[in-house]
Amino acid sequence: MTDLTNVRPYGDTLDDGMVQLSFTLPVPLNNATKEAARQLVVKMGLSEPVVVHAGEISDTFSFFIIYAKCREGVDVTKIVAPDVALQVLSKKEVDEFIKHTVRRKLNVLGACIESDAHTVGIDAIMNMKGFNGHKGLESYHEINAVNMGAQVSCEEVIRKAYDIQADAILISQVVTQKNIHITNLTKLADMLEAEGLRDKLTLVVGGPRITHELAKELGYDAGFGPNTYAEHVASFLVQEGKFGMNTTAV
Repeated sequence: MTDLTNVRPYGDTLDDGMVQLSFTLPVPLNNATKEAARQLVVKMGLSEPVVVHAGEISDTFSFFIIYAKCREGVDVTKIVAPDVALQVLSKKEVDEFIKHTVRRKLNVLGACIESDAHTVGIDAIMNMKGFNGHKGLESYHEINAVNMGAQVSCEEVIRKAYDIQADAILISQVVTQKNIHITNLTKLADMLEAEGLRDKLTLVVGGPRITHELAKELGYDAGFGPNTYAEHVASFLVQEGKFGMNTTAV
C-alpha cells in the first residue's frame, strides 16, 4: 500500500524511485559528453544514473535519455492545488440548462492568440467532431460556437466579441517558449479590462502548461490543462458563467 506521506516515483517496483529524464545539451556527441550528461543528473540530486540513449542532433547538439533513482518523497496529504470546481454535465444537460435558464443560445468565441499557430487545442474544444470521442461545442444545440483559429490578434478577438455579443471567450495557448503564453494572456485580459468587457463575459484559457491557479493570477475565470474536453468547459460556462454582454439574457 502506498504511503501518501512519502510518495516516490514508480518504475519496476513500488517505491523504487525510478525516473526517466530526457534533455538536450549544446555539445557534440561522444563518450565525454555522455559522461557529462550522467554527471549532470547526479548534480540534480538523483542517484545511479544510466544513459540508455544518446543521439546526435547536429555537430554541436546531442540528445540524451537517462534512467535514475529519486531519493526523496513528497507528502501528498499536505498539498493543496487549486482546481476548477464544477459538476461535469452531459451535452444534453448543458443544452437543457441553457434552453430553460438562459433562454437563448450562448455565444462562445474561441481563438489561439497572437503568434501561437497551434489549433489542436482550440479545435478539440470548439469543432463539431471534438477530440477522442468527445464532441466539441459546435455540436451543442444551444451554443453558438465561433472558432477564429490560430494567430488571432487580441484586437481581432475583441472586435469579434463585440460582433457576436460573446458570453465567453475561450483561449488556447500551446506555445510557451520564454513564457510567451503569459505575455499573450496578460495582454488580452488587460485589453478586455480597458474596453470595459472583462466583467461582462467569461474568460477561459487552456493549454499544456495552464493551471487554474495560473489562470486566476492572470485575470481569467478558469484555466484548464491536459485531458480537458468540451463538456468540462461547457459545464463551467453554464454553472459559473457571466451573461452580461448580451442584454437579452435573463
